[in-house]
Amino acid sequence: MPDQPPKTTLKSGQSVRRLIVGLWQMADQERDGKAFDLDRAAEALAGYARSGFDTFDMADHYGSAEIVAGRAARLLEAEGLDAPTLMTKWCPAPGAMDAGTVRKGVETALERLGRDRVDVMQLHWWRYESPEYLDAMTHLQDLRDEGLIGNLGLTNFDAAHLRLLLRHGIDIASNQVCFSLLDRRAAGELADVAEEHGVKLFGFGTLGGGFLSEAWLGAAEPAEIADWSRMKYKRFIDEAGGWEAFQSLLKALARVGRRHGVSVSNVASRWVLRQKAVAATIIGVRLGENDHRADNLNMLSFELDEMDLQEIAAALMGLVQIPGDCGDEYRKPPFLTASGDLSDHLDALPPVHKVRQIAARQVAESGSIWEEKAGFSRAIRDGNRILVSGTTATDPHGDPVAEGDAAAQAVFALDKIAASINSLGGRLEDVVRTRIYLQNVDDWQAVSTVHARYFGGIRPANTMVTAGLIGPYLVEIEAEARVETG
Repeated sequence: MPDQPPKTTLKSGQSVRRLIVGLWQMADQERDGKAFDLDRAAEALAGYARSGFDTFDMADHYGSAEIVAGRAARLLEAEGLDAPTLMTKWCPAPGAMDAGTVRKGVETALERLGRDRVDVMQLHWWRYESPEYLDAMTHLQDLRDEGLIGNLGLTNFDAAHLRLLLRHGIDIASNQVCFSLLDRRAAGELADVAEEHGVKLFGFGTLGGGFLSEAWLGAAEPAEIADWSRMKYKRFIDEAGGWEAFQSLLKALARVGRRHGVSVSNVASRWVLRQKAVAATIIGVRLGENDHRADNLNMLSFELDEMDLQEIAAALMGLVQIPGDCGDEYRKPPFLTASGDLSDHLDALPPVHKVRQIAARQVAESGSIWEEKAGFSRAIRDGNRILVSGTTATDPHGDPVAEGDAAAQAVFALDKIAASINSLGGRLEDVVRTRIYLQNVDDWQAVSTVHARYFGGIRPANTMVTAGLIGPYLVEIEAEARVETG
């Protein structure tokens, strides 16, 4: 067994442990105003670093995690030890992302950490229909160049939007996503995009909130769960086929573990760590309450052989794949989060586009100068009918997005179409017709794949033609929706 976790290297040369200490459970530990000894927690966290677990992951909403990590870093430096690698997340509400707003978000994290640089700043974005995440990442890249950030990361971004950002010139170093034997979405297209562009995947939830362990082997299905983390991952178990199918997986993992003399958790984590593009897994800790460092190191003491992989694969055949792509659980049903249904939260967000009344019609305006100059609306609603104008990958400032990549441009255009329809009281599910115009006929298959990602379950009528498009655009899309009344 190794003495400490090995390291991996990000694009900047920054080293990160392949086992990252995740501090999300601090929010649970401080829930309902519980008193928490921050100095004691910092000493406990410094103890992890002294034994080689010196990469810490946190977020602006993980309670006092950033404060505790900063205190732990100062304890280590006072002892003459190397500073830990600090990764945090910024999860702003959708809205204007000007340079000042983004700088304030980073400076707030730096103040809580007590540092002059954050090693990895990861952005979470609630809805892709709000295009300001492009501004956020552009300004974060400027702050990286200024020295306030070491590496740019994402959290819960799907394959299409990771690729869009990369094609738009944003230098992404990492993407943190849910990845486990219960949730294998990241093993598909996301892993392909990440590997192609040198983006490291950090997998969280690899133990399913502790469900992927001997403690639950043969156990009765819990009727009530108080722990936030387990609330979340019980939803994954239910979605993946239920308790009986989950128990079959645990039995297979236990058999593999016995052959290697390791735990069920070791096998589950090792499976994730060997997947394509995965650079590290994140192990959750409850500071001052438990310590599983020795067992976590065991996951690095063995390799899964062909027999092991076949047995695990056979058990997975009894589970249902979690639908969609990484991060969908925060943006659309099924909402597999601790709080469950996020519909009210998302519905409370303001419309992306300004809506006003013209005669008997409602019109949605994106703010493009061409809408006024050419005398058209991004979309109009006339009764139960919503018509969306030809839409290109143009950001709110009038600049092209992801030049040279038709698929990425189609993603951005369809997000803008969704925003237009939503702003007028409809949904993508209401779309009955789309029309796609391509600059180059060779792009038809890539763009069709994107269209299927948005409309595969809706199946509107569609027409695709080649045309001489205006400007640096490879694709333009229009849509029509009919909203059911009553």
